[in-house]
Amino acid sequence: MHMHDVYASFELFKRVHCPRSVAPLSRLPMKLIIGNKAYSSWSLRGWLACKQSGLPFEEVVVPLYDQDWDKRRQGDEFAPSSGKVPILWDDEAVVWDSLAIVEYLNDKTGGTKFWPADPMARAMARSMAAEMHSGFASLRRKHGMNIRQVYPPSTPDPDVIVELGRIMELWAQARARFGGDGDFLFGAFGAVDMMFAPVVTRIVTYSLPVPRFAQSYMLAVLQHPFMQDWIAAAQEEDWVIEQFEKPASG
Repeated sequence: MHMHDVYASFELFKRVHCPRSVAPLSRLPMKLIIGNKAYSSWSLRGWLACKQSGLPFEEVVVPLYDQDWDKRRQGDEFAPSSGKVPILWDDEAVVWDSLAIVEYLNDKTGGTKFWPADPMARAMARSMAAEMHSGFASLRRKHGMNIRQVYPPSTPDPDVIVELGRIMELWAQARARFGGDGDFLFGAFGAVDMMFAPVVTRIVTYSLPVPRFAQSYMLAVLQHPFMQDWIAAAQEEDWVIEQFEKPASG
């Protein structure tokens, strides 16, 4: 399968947020507030974490930067995060920031669904997730997430090339040391894959150059059922944010 055919090949999966086999741990289902699925990379990470937890949750999608955005983000539900998404409400507990949501749900589900069991692998996975969380500013700024587009290849800026090189280095090390027979960075799908999932979509959207080993990993991420569900829903959205509907900005 060619990378430019990936988005077109996804089937629309039925979205199920309340698995019958998992009993809710609080009186009410959790509520996750996210932005547009076509554009909001941090929302994707938080949403993947909720899906991975297996716990029931209500999904609330709010369009970013529309005419009501400034008023909406001043509401009580957004107050703890100063209007940023994603934000997770669990009864009276509130968690914002995708990595914090991962750790909250990791604690809530017994610490078995998000991070590798091996201490050395877990240390590396957490370090990679944190580096993704705080780094790669040029890639994120110049190649915003837009799941509905695939642009023709163009030469990335030098700072983006450096950051892509670092990402490829991290992926290669994780796969070589801890990937084993699995398809993901540390074998099974986990938190670090969630953190890099929007990077995978950016590489596809902007046709960025990556080595062959990375393409295999990227396909595994994009073909994961959770990602297929998100991407299919993004294709159905009517909202368009013009500033994100253009090739990479230098």
